[in-house]
Amino acid sequence: MAGKVVSAMSISVDGYVGTPDMDQWMPVHERLHRWVFDLAAWRSRQGMEGGREDVSSGLVAEEFATTGAYVLGRNMFDFGEEPWGDEPPYEAPVFVVTNRERETLVKGKTTFHFVTGGLELAIERAKEAAGDRNVFVSGGASIVQQSIKAGLLDELHLHQVPVLLGEGIRLWDGIGTQWKELAPARVTLGEGVTHLYYTF
Repeated sequence: MAGKVVSAMSISVDGYVGTPDMDQWMPVHERLHRWVFDLAAWRSRQGMEGGREDVSSGLVAEEFATTGAYVLGRNMFDFGEEPWGDEPPYEAPVFVVTNRERETLVKGKTTFHFVTGGLELAIERAKEAAGDRNVFVSGGASIVQQSIKAGLLDELHLHQVPVLLGEGIRLWDGIGTQWKELAPARVTLGEGVTHLYYTF
């Protein structure tokens, strides 16, 4: 049985997932993702010890365990390539959607493939690589928006943090004007975050 195509985003109550303002990028990023940084499952994948074992850590561990390949946008790859270092946290094939060709890059347990044929092709190649495990559309926001608009996702996981940002990059912009029905699959209350899982 083939896996699912899944995406997850940390999101404010008013629907923002980031900011284009580089002066505010770090404060916004830290506030939206604060819930995950101390989790044992997240820290372990970053090569760090310790961390909190709770329901949120269990969900993150589940996400890692069920994912067989990732899809990223080129901006996210370019931003992360240097900080990730020689051991990126993916530990699986990663398919980068890009307009610029680049040779396949192997770093530690992660292999980056650069796909110039568009998002749908990147997801198809990721499905082949993932086998019976899930494909995780990791971001950034534009790639997730494109996936929603094109109907390419089976599940959307929203990690809603209790903050109103007021401005920034809204996940719900650019997803088209047609109705998209979602079915609630799971709601889990974590420390400083509510995990909302939907299926399409």
